[in-house]
Amino acid sequence: MGRIGRLLFRRLIDHPHIEVAAVNDIMDLENLAYLLQYDSVYGKFALPVVYKHNLWIDQREVGCYSEADPLKLPWKGLNVDVVLECTGKFSSVHGASKHLSAGAKKVLLSTTGSSDIPLMIYGHNQQSFGNGVDIISPGGCMTNCCTHLIYLVNSIGIESVHINVIHSYTSRQELVDAPHHDFRRGRAAAESIIPVPVDLETSLERLFFPLKNKIAAVTTRVPVANGALADFTFQMKEEVTTEQINALFKKAALTEYKGIIEYTEHPIVSLDIKSNEHSAIIDGALTSVVGKQVKVFAFFDNEYGYTSRIIDWLNYWRISGKSEKQL
Repeated sequence: MGRIGRLLFRRLIDHPHIEVAAVNDIMDLENLAYLLQYDSVYGKFALPVVYKHNLWIDQREVGCYSEADPLKLPWKGLNVDVVLECTGKFSSVHGASKHLSAGAKKVLLSTTGSSDIPLMIYGHNQQSFGNGVDIISPGGCMTNCCTHLIYLVNSIGIESVHINVIHSYTSRQELVDAPHHDFRRGRAAAESIIPVPVDLETSLERLFFPLKNKIAAVTTRVPVANGALADFTFQMKEEVTTEQINALFKKAALTEYKGIIEYTEHPIVSLDIKSNEHSAIIDGALTSVVGKQVKVFAFFDNEYGYTSRIIDWLNYWRISGKSEKQL
């Protein structure tokens, strides 16, 4: 029940086809109710939230547990179909399988996870999901932004791509200067532009094996609490035009990637995409071409856009008959 878990709870509690059966977090549960009610990014929740033995949301009771060990959770008794594993601590098959042993039917991570877990990006390869797979990763917010753009541009032909994701600061940084194994992460997050290493290229190479060793990525954390801007530099196999690249994105946003990619030429800034459900909002006004080199920029709400894809997964399972209606 961190940033992603709490936002998912807010968005799913009134979902017409998904029941939130229970939540689990080791924090003080009164504190959890408070953090669900009040959020510094998205504002006060429209429904009242209180903790009295369980969570109560506008007279509705939701089971509330505080177990560090997933094996002790009552998923079988609650007939839980899908566990949203949002702790980041059980992101391997061994760890996530504890939810299955506790009685859940499937586990959906909120991170890329280890290499032994299928990486399934909604809108890209979800249809290759097999009936025998009970644990999947939907990737991270950056992977969901980058995958679709790389796939589209590679339809023309990519030699290589460098990505810099200009990203809001996160909980894995420090509020004031403090010791940290990554010295830069230990610097005050709201005071500096901070380069942070990321394994984004590893995830993308799993999805685009022919581009192995042709993708490089870094993140640059900036002093805002929400939002991101992905900066792509594509080296193409042939010369292209700005109009050709933008036409590719415009068409995709209106057709097969509708709801996942948005295209705009308005002079937007990161605050304008808060609560935007798309994984990538391409700013066509910033697209530029020099010979075979293409520069593309895409905004995304790193929390709201990402939770939208997780909800897409739940609906996909429900509609395809791969899960029931209870979460």
